[in-house]
Amino acid sequence: MAERTILVSCARGRQGGAVVRALAGKGFRLRGMTRQPESDGARALASMGVEIVKADFDDPASLKAALQGAWGALSIQNTREAGVTKEEEQGTSFARIARDVGVQHFVYHSVASADRRTGIPHFDNKARIEDTVRSLRFPSHVIIRPVFFMENLSTPFFLNGNTLSTALKPTTRLQMIAVRDIGEYGARAFIEAERLNRREIDIAGDVVTMPDTADTLSAALGRLIEFVQVPIADIRKNSDGFATMLEWFDRVGYDADIPALVREFGIQPTTLATWSKGLRQT
Repeated sequence: MAERTILVSCARGRQGGAVVRALAGKGFRLRGMTRQPESDGARALASMGVEIVKADFDDPASLKAALQGAWGALSIQNTREAGVTKEEEQGTSFARIARDVGVQHFVYHSVASADRRTGIPHFDNKARIEDTVRSLRFPSHVIIRPVFFMENLSTPFFLNGNTLSTALKPTTRLQMIAVRDIGEYGARAFIEAERLNRREIDIAGDVVTMPDTADTLSAALGRLIEFVQVPIADIRKNSDGFATMLEWFDRVGYDADIPALVREFGIQPTTLATWSKGLRQT
């Protein structure tokens, strides 16, 4: 492993950073890709021994330079920042360049249920990136598909003051995962590259309703958090794609097999109750 370099895209981001931390000390040479190598986040990675390289998904020459000599590569794109169309272009370009320069093991972080063709724009574009990864026939690849991030709950999209608001039905059980756990699975995709070759793994850590989530957040924050269901039309005014996703959560939902994940990987999932205890410290 000491001879194997892994390029982590979006290394300063939530998922990329979690994978870097999970891989630290595991015998790989870690290379972190960022557009801002002088940022505090990049400096923090460098202090961990990560080689920092400047590259941009929209600059193929910089991607080629960043990927040169890497045995493995982790592909993560940001839908919220890039948009659905641009994210697909970036993910496709990154995979093709990685194959062209000789990357041996490619790991793509997609989204759970992307393979089910949900009709959700920012799920279906990832499904098409997955198709590209498969078609390139890397010597080995793994696709990791996380469910809803617990970290999303603390954003204004859900938590505002003492109100947890969304259009989800009170009875809908939503699978969630902590970003820390995503990092653990992402690291395993490299550590166990041979065993996991060609695997496509939906990952989750807990499943809860929104009223139960509000109760859990109340206990963690020491104040009453009330769940309020808002009309789906209000969500659609701001984002049709987001509204479509929430409707799919109500109608179908994720189906990751959490007990099977624990049996196979031995990664004890972070529950919402455990994750939420860290909110008081942030």
